[in-house]
Amino acid sequence: MPDPTGPNVLSIEGLQSKPMIKAFIPSNLPLEERTVGQVLARQADRFADKNFIETTSGDCISYRDMHLRSNQFAWGTAAFGIEYQEPVLVMLPDTIDYVTVWCGLAKCGAIEVPINLAYRKSILARICNDSTAKKIIIDHQYVDRLEDIADDLEYLDCVILYAEDRNLDSPGILPPRLAQTCRVARFEDLLSDTNTNFEPAPQYSDLVGIMYTSGTTGASKGVSTTHSHSFCYADGAAEIFYLSEEDRFYTAGLPLFHLAGQWAVCYASMIYGATVVLRKGYRNDYFWPDISAHNCTVVFLLGAIANFLWQQPTLPQDSETPLRKVGMFPVMTEHEQFRERFGVEISTGYGSTECPCPVIHHFDEPLPNNQCVGFPTGRYDVEILDENDQPCATGIVGEICTRPRAPWEIMLNYWRQPEYTAQVFRNLWYHTGDAGYRDDEGRLYFVDRLTDSMRRRGENISSMEVEDEVNQHPDVLECAVFPVWVEHSEQEVMVVITPQPGVTIEPEELIRFLDQRMAYFMIPRYIEFTDAIPKTPTGKTEKYKLRAKGITPRTWDRVAAGVKLSR
Repeated sequence: MPDPTGPNVLSIEGLQSKPMIKAFIPSNLPLEERTVGQVLARQADRFADKNFIETTSGDCISYRDMHLRSNQFAWGTAAFGIEYQEPVLVMLPDTIDYVTVWCGLAKCGAIEVPINLAYRKSILARICNDSTAKKIIIDHQYVDRLEDIADDLEYLDCVILYAEDRNLDSPGILPPRLAQTCRVARFEDLLSDTNTNFEPAPQYSDLVGIMYTSGTTGASKGVSTTHSHSFCYADGAAEIFYLSEEDRFYTAGLPLFHLAGQWAVCYASMIYGATVVLRKGYRNDYFWPDISAHNCTVVFLLGAIANFLWQQPTLPQDSETPLRKVGMFPVMTEHEQFRERFGVEISTGYGSTECPCPVIHHFDEPLPNNQCVGFPTGRYDVEILDENDQPCATGIVGEICTRPRAPWEIMLNYWRQPEYTAQVFRNLWYHTGDAGYRDDEGRLYFVDRLTDSMRRRGENISSMEVEDEVNQHPDVLECAVFPVWVEHSEQEVMVVITPQPGVTIEPEELIRFLDQRMAYFMIPRYIEFTDAIPKTPTGKTEKYKLRAKGITPRTWDRVAAGVKLSR
């Protein structure tokens, strides 16, 4: 495995107009200094008036000013009554003020509990109650959602109102049912005149956040994350992107309530002195103009967004942008063509909210296929285990399991779920719930979620591989593949497809297309078309919803239609 800390420098062949990607130099920050407050104070001294955050709407804040303003917020929250290690719900849009809230809460030792802006009704009530938070910092446009669940809230007793529009004078009045149980305050009430470093400062082992996972395998779970854990997540992400102080990191609409936006982009940029270019929401027609206008050099791309960009008409100037480095998760099948077309290098990695970046594919390493996520970094033990937690042989699919080699570099627990925590940490390994395998050289390959892996008539099938082939059809915008049970004894492959706008796909024609590209046992038996595949707001397909729905009257059955496959 190439050493990312060595002298090697990655050259981009054929792109003389773009500078070379420099070798990555890791931070090597001691454990005792891995808190948000210490990192920001250090970078404020080093980079001072350099912009830390720039928004595409024209706002900006320097490293020094973010440090001072988050100090004010830390002192203000403490004076307001937010206590050390108290959970605080945050439901805010993607603004510089959100970054201030994150840093300020971290500095005073409070625990941030970010809320997905799409949440409402039962899921919003469940997270509010499960977190046990008494206070919420919320944009006024979402307060009605709290009113809808006011009778179900068990702990909340204070609503702190924020108004993104600075010209809007928030009335500071709550809806009637919410007002019966909660007092109200304004965001400005949490800003102190004191801007010195907050004391006493939290330690690396203190909780900094309760991060609720997207719930693609069921109900969301709160992941208890320490300051050191969040640092390791961001530091690992920085290695994926080879971040340096010269970089300008485009968020591509990744929300700040999600770790990808808050830690993989903002915190990673803070650790390495880069500038964040913050875009609220994603649209294809914003992407390349933003990259050019703001001179962005690096981007975090969800696989779905990479696919949307790839499907845009090819232009002669596609490679004539400042963008040089793309982290793609997961890597698309056409990664080599994407790299050549847009004049970029592509990296990826494997990790989760629970265990940050134990495996990384660097820019200067070969990518055998789009399931490859790279080599173990050496900071974590990584093993492929069978159902009895015994190591699998090379090339054999098992569960990806990890454990840190140093303390405080993995989640503390699942918040208020000791039994589930014990289950996933059984036999001294963190069990990811992901299926994968190693090759002869030690690379790791992510095959699927274990719940998405299928076994049909003795053959193991990866939904990811089937999706890759279905997505090759020119009339397919996106798809989701999952197993369905037939007569409770056999799994069959089902695909739900969103066609390209204005296009109708004939199922028989799609089967003929796939029959030329896939092993017969992988070709879906069941096909259903939909206007939109259910997803979390961070772009993850909610396959558990599709599995629960299963076969419907709208589902086309290849066997019932009499369509024969090649063998």
